[in-house]
Amino acid sequence: MNYLVFDWGGTFLKYALMNEETEILEQGKVPAPGPYDTKEEFYRRIDPIAENYRADVNGIAVSMPGMLDPANGTCRTAGSLRFLTGTETGSELSRRYGLPASVINDGKAAVLAEHWKGALKGCSDCAVIVIGTGIGGGIILNDQLLVGRGFSAGEYSYLCINETDTESFSGFWCSKGHRMLGERLSELTGENAAELDGVEVFRRVRAGDPPAMQVLNEMCHSLSVQIYNLSVLLNLEKIAIGGGISADPLLIETLQESLQEFMKRLPFSQGEPPQIAEVTLCRYGNDANLIGALYHHLYGKWECGIGWK
Repeated sequence: MNYLVFDWGGTFLKYALMNEETEILEQGKVPAPGPYDTKEEFYRRIDPIAENYRADVNGIAVSMPGMLDPANGTCRTAGSLRFLTGTETGSELSRRYGLPASVINDGKAAVLAEHWKGALKGCSDCAVIVIGTGIGGGIILNDQLLVGRGFSAGEYSYLCINETDTESFSGFWCSKGHRMLGERLSELTGENAAELDGVEVFRRVRAGDPPAMQVLNEMCHSLSVQIYNLSVLLNLEKIAIGGGISADPLLIETLQESLQEFMKRLPFSQGEPPQIAEVTLCRYGNDANLIGALYHHLYGKWECGIGWK
């Protein structure tokens, strides 16, 4: 059987025709509407896709941002797709296209994919950190996806990283996504931030450019601190790093070095320091959200109002 799987983000609405073995038979993408567009404009973009595949699929699976009830597809929030906030998106899709439909948060989809067949397979307690425009992710505890009563478990972007700055985004982990690389390099060099991105930062690091090296080290130090915190809080076995910039080997190399340096500076003088999770790369990269959404559609089972098994 085949399924139409969506990965809705703030830049693109991605889609794929997939079978139960997670093979992507066809895929594509269309530009996402802006955050201040309407739900009608949103459906104007996905209706042709759904109509094209409706007769050939057995269901629709969706990954998207926001605090979502995976049991019924209700969006408590919807990230950049704010026009979907408060809607029963899963039910709407099912009625609109006459097919079973499911909806899950994108970070939770990523950790489901990696736990199912990826870098976290076989780990009972693990997590994914996705470095995107902000910081996303998901957590698996005792082989269950942690969802939470308000559906916000794993929403790392909301973590406070500076208790003296809670009136701007810079005080929260969401400010440490890949966008900060260009913004921070702009602060150091005076260049136009709009002309700088992660690709350019990594290119300059390879060329030995000191400001670029400083920016990457700052990001990895911040990431190391939060990996330490998650490890202590949840006693995780593995944490997989995803997102577009994770495809560059320099990120994981620099992160591993940063973690080692961070652990050396801990002040604990008695006994062993807390055990830190093994850090690895996500296996599925940009396809993780699609694969996790399909897993949720096929196998998700609600247990005790806490998580999906």
